Amino acid sequence: MPAITVDDIFTLPRVTQPAPDAVVRPVHTVSTAPKGFEGEGFPVRRAFAGVPMERLDPFIHMDQMGEVEYAPLEPRGTSWHPHRGFETVTYIIDGSFDHEDTHGGGGTITDGDTQWMTAGSGLLHIEAPPEQLVMSGGLFHGIQLWVNLPGAMKMSDPRYQDIRSGEVGLLSSQDGGALLRVIAGDVDGHSGPGITHTPISLVHATVAPGARVQLPWQRDFNALVYVLSGRGVVGEERRPVREGQLAVFGAGDVIEVAADDRQDSRTPQLEVLVLGGRPIREPVAAYGPFVMNTKDELVTAFEDFQAGRLGVLPKTPRVRPALEVVADQPGHHVL
Repeated sequence: MPAITVDDIFTLPRVTQPAPDAVVRPVHTVSTAPKGFEGEGFPVRRAFAGVPMERLDPFIHMDQMGEVEYAPLEPRGTSWHPHRGFETVTYIIDGSFDHEDTHGGGGTITDGDTQWMTAGSGLLHIEAPPEQLVMSGGLFHGIQLWVNLPGAMKMSDPRYQDIRSGEVGLLSSQDGGALLRVIAGDVDGHSGPGITHTPISLVHATVAPGARVQLPWQRDFNALVYVLSGRGVVGEERRPVREGQLAVFGAGDVIEVAADDRQDSRTPQLEVLVLGGRPIREPVAAYGPFVMNTKDELVTAFEDFQAGRLGVLPKTPRVRPALEVVADQPGHHVL
């Protein structure tokens, strides 16, 4: 897992020890993400499946993409598609992904990089593995998170942020047993580079076997921990969690996560995504690629898309769907 690491974790600033009267957030639920397929057929785990929306607010949806070892010509992505009313956050842990949109955003991210796209009033975009990865195959692992926008900002101008792995904020747990990568928001006074319309915090933590993290967390934020790989426990009640599971926490000041003393050889450490935000507490009308407040706004979004008002595909796109790349190869065709 080559997301950004450090040679000596003890050179990093450490999160502060919780105050004696700090409340460790209780674990509300632990759920297991079902597996499925997205876009042209890349495997995902639906991290939020079955969790009530009020527990997720301001988040809408999250997929763990992979972890998968592709053979040559197997990597997949999406074709061009629209969005309106929210933000997509794509964090790549292993492998590479290309992005292009009709508002001028785009680029390639790899190994710890993040693409943050504010769809706002609407655009078209595509996400696909680079042609080199399609041809060679290889390891691919990442996360895509959908962050809701409040009604007053749903029709804001689209925006694109390209966040390189070396820009994330790096912290250590109190005992030096965990590396914390702050991608967005503020954690214990340390900020990540992601600029958010909706106040959130997003952290990728690597926890060594037997180590424990007590992470100060804004009291007015909700709190979620998703296990990317490994095994551990969450909360003071030490609720067991494992790869592909989501823990939803109740109110409090501190999120507690600990790694089991023994991990599998394939996943020597506990890898978790810690996320939370200030709930928007507005009605949500979501369907497919649109997240609005009312059904009428959804209808308008579809009408605007069909009328071509969400963007026009570039005459010479920089990103090609993976299936086109495969179809170009001798002996391959797409039905």
